[in-house]
Amino acid sequence: MKYDNIKLLGVKVSKFTYVKFLCAISDAIGNRHKIAIGYANADTLNKSYSDPVLRDILNSFDFVHPDGIGVFLASKFLYGHNGLDERITGSDFYQILLNESIRKKWKYFFFGHTDKILEDVSANNSGLIISGANEGYHFNDEDVIRKINESDANILIIGLSCPKQERWMSKNYAKINCDVILAVGEGIKVFAGKKIRGPLIMRKLGLEWVSRLITNPIKNFRKYVFGIPLFIFRILKSKSS
Repeated sequence: MKYDNIKLLGVKVSKFTYVKFLCAISDAIGNRHKIAIGYANADTLNKSYSDPVLRDILNSFDFVHPDGIGVFLASKFLYGHNGLDERITGSDFYQILLNESIRKKWKYFFFGHTDKILEDVSANNSGLIISGANEGYHFNDEDVIRKINESDANILIIGLSCPKQERWMSKNYAKINCDVILAVGEGIKVFAGKKIRGPLIMRKLGLEWVSRLITNPIKNFRKYVFGIPLFIFRILKSKSS
């Protein structure tokens, strides 16, 4: 299957649909061909805009999947009918991935967040083969990589934070034996069943971020109240340049 790309604020974003996203992962596991996958949402693109190292790392990954309504609308504004074919979110895709993983018996290693969240990942996914886990705050790279490789996992889920997880993936990519290395950030809470997503109607309207802002305004104020207008400004600027 062919996977086309578009450029958004200098980042090569894969023109994934949910089906193509799942196929890319399935193909890598089936062919034992290692791939690294990052994500592009408004916040990630804002960070990479002012961080050339992060931008280069994202562009070095095999795929960078679009994440959220902002990226989808930006693609349509910049490229019209040649923009993204489908609005996708990581949070919705992870459930699709979990269902397919249980069916095909793919093995997982979860790296990131707290021991409690990792325990919740296991408790929330009784049919999923979890062959290892490591928290994301106090760790040694060599120990984590050894545990990952000894686990013989097909899929490594990394839920640190941006740009920490992207830098870690880039630094250690060659040492990791998993077929799929997938950055998810706070999305690791989706696997744990702990991520606040808001009512379905808000998700359909692309306003899921409002729920996050309301439930945790201190953490998310700068990300959304400043970040969204900044992202829009930069997209408008790139259109006129």
